[in-house]
Amino acid sequence: MGAQWKARHKEIAANAKGKIFGKLSKEIMVAAKGGADPELNSKLRLVVEQAKKASMPKDTLERAIKKGAGLLDGGASLERLIYEGFAPHKVPVIVECLTDNVNRTYPNIRVLFRKGQLGAAGSVSWDFDHVGMIEATPNSKDSDAEVAAIEAGAQDFEPADEGATLFITDITDLDAVCKALPAHGYTVISAQLGYRPKNPVTLSDAEREEVEAFLEAVDADDDVQNVYVGLAG
Repeated sequence: MGAQWKARHKEIAANAKGKIFGKLSKEIMVAAKGGADPELNSKLRLVVEQAKKASMPKDTLERAIKKGAGLLDGGASLERLIYEGFAPHKVPVIVECLTDNVNRTYPNIRVLFRKGQLGAAGSVSWDFDHVGMIEATPNSKDSDAEVAAIEAGAQDFEPADEGATLFITDITDLDAVCKALPAHGYTVISAQLGYRPKNPVTLSDAEREEVEAFLEAVDADDDVQNVYVGLAG
């Protein structure tokens, strides 16, 4: 299913678009702590490019940068939290949150996991690899993902949405591979650290629909940034 679960057709609804902007704004604020100039802050530059591709309004983007960099009153104070557990049918799940209120986030996650099982730290992360994930698009039909992965120093690659390729790297190589991919025919869309399942679970269609419904509910929470799931296919 890929390294990161994404809600299907989320771009269709206007309210879903707003949620995407909200999540991107949080990532921008966190990245901007390293500096407000995207040209000097590679992490910020990548998130800004993602925001532009998602058609985030310019004033929303600029406000998020300023807030994260502490240039506005009441600057951002976001904490990254990781929750582990199981979706229905014992499918392992890692949920990554960015929140300004831990006392709000944990109860919400606990409720969302009632149809699954919320675990302790380490309960499922052993079944995932912590890796760098780079989503990139080919610059031409002649671009070869396997050659690009080898030459740029990626560990692996797999197809992503809309003709893109997901390059998997060691966590220490993420930035170096990002910089190398353009020379091998690929434009980087996004880059982040994430979790890749070691032993994805195979389900029937009915079971899969139940898991998808669970994941959609979790992903819809305002504090949830990324959902990683050990689901095959």
